[in-house]
Amino acid sequence: MKTNQKREKVEMKVKVGQHVPLTIKRLGINGEGVGYFKKQVVFVPGALPNEEVIAEITNVKHKFAEGRVKRIRKMSDDRVKAPCPIYEKCGGCQLQHLSYEGQLKAKRDIVVQAFERHGNVRNLEKKLEQTIGMEEPWKYRNKAQFQVGLLKGKVIAGLYGANSHRLININECIVQRPETTKVINNVKQILQDLKISIYDERKRKGLVRTIVTRIGVSTGEVQLVLITSKEELPKKDLLIQEVKKRLPEVKSIMQNVNGQKTSLIFGDKTFTLDGKETIEEVLGDLSFDLSARAFFQLNPTQTVKLYDEVKKEAGLTGKEKIVDAYCGVGTIGLWLADEAGEIRGMDVIEDSIVDANKNAKAKGYDNAHYVVGKAEYWMPKWVKEGWKPDVVVVDPPRTGCDEKLLKTILNVKPKKVVYVSCNPSTLAKDVKILTKLYKVERIQPVDMFPQTAHVESVTTLSLK
Repeated sequence: MKTNQKREKVEMKVKVGQHVPLTIKRLGINGEGVGYFKKQVVFVPGALPNEEVIAEITNVKHKFAEGRVKRIRKMSDDRVKAPCPIYEKCGGCQLQHLSYEGQLKAKRDIVVQAFERHGNVRNLEKKLEQTIGMEEPWKYRNKAQFQVGLLKGKVIAGLYGANSHRLININECIVQRPETTKVINNVKQILQDLKISIYDERKRKGLVRTIVTRIGVSTGEVQLVLITSKEELPKKDLLIQEVKKRLPEVKSIMQNVNGQKTSLIFGDKTFTLDGKETIEEVLGDLSFDLSARAFFQLNPTQTVKLYDEVKKEAGLTGKEKIVDAYCGVGTIGLWLADEAGEIRGMDVIEDSIVDANKNAKAKGYDNAHYVVGKAEYWMPKWVKEGWKPDVVVVDPPRTGCDEKLLKTILNVKPKKVVYVSCNPSTLAKDVKILTKLYKVERIQPVDMFPQTAHVESVTTLSLK
């Protein structure tokens, strides 16, 4: 009997196609409105906090339902008209219909929700700052990765539509730097003109899969990467010639080969087709060489604000030993190097480590060293050798820190951990583990991706 009672409690009280009234309480982690019908949660993309809507149920899961807005009975004061003509089709942005001030409040609230759900932080409201926003929250992304396809014989490039496998052609994107979309539009035309084979994902035939462009915002240098299914690139010389003629700002033309059936963009092999292997970017007074696969923050303007927060929270005196885990091309470590004793960083991508060491050498930082591998391998090794970090900075992917790394931090016991996060849910889960030995001092959200539901943050933890 008890088992049946439990099952009854989680039985959904809504059906697909049903229209239900909802008051939207908050935004979820993906930017969707969250409301309740008879105490059961309903996620409604496009609905905003404090709105009263009629939603049509589109999907029913075990513990929640999904719906779409049929009618808004009471509209939020923060609702605005999205300026992008393909906003609702594309799915690349989730919050263009919310005022920027409203976005900053919502992003702080997304962090609050994550810690309330997963964490055990005392006095959370006092420790969680207001979100640091952007003065001009448009045209900020320095990198575009557009899938390539054919539509009625014409080469198109863009993103897959929200919850679909339909490729949306994007000629202009108002969150991308215009230079990146200019290059993609020209390359689409060059591929069309030269009749170069385009990859068909369903048939798994064809050649060009993805066009990746990145600009060094401070230098104007652009890198073009063509992701192909095979190494052989017919009409390669003609292609290079046309790119150089039409796009003189492109200083690096690369090819990456990915023949796998995968959602990952890059494969393992990368070749220089023409020009330099890297482009240069400058942050503050630091210059970085960026290779095709190297990770680098997508919003340079906000990156400076983010890294300044890391530097402030690290509280450096010039003597500290710092580990920069998930270091990429060394951006965070080198940002701290002038006020630290020694920086040691690591990353599993070898290209990034090559770039990081080059970047340190170019700047004259002989106190910064980078190695290939995981922090959970290197940190215990260094401790055994008598080198113990005072501060560990982590900037993991969306999946959060590796469990082994968290255990390593708890074993090594640095005085301070500065956690740079791009996913509040995994941040809160990881912090919960670290609070066995650490206390949370401060959480600072930073808006790195205006118009989207993403929120980055810098969390400072000190040894109890």
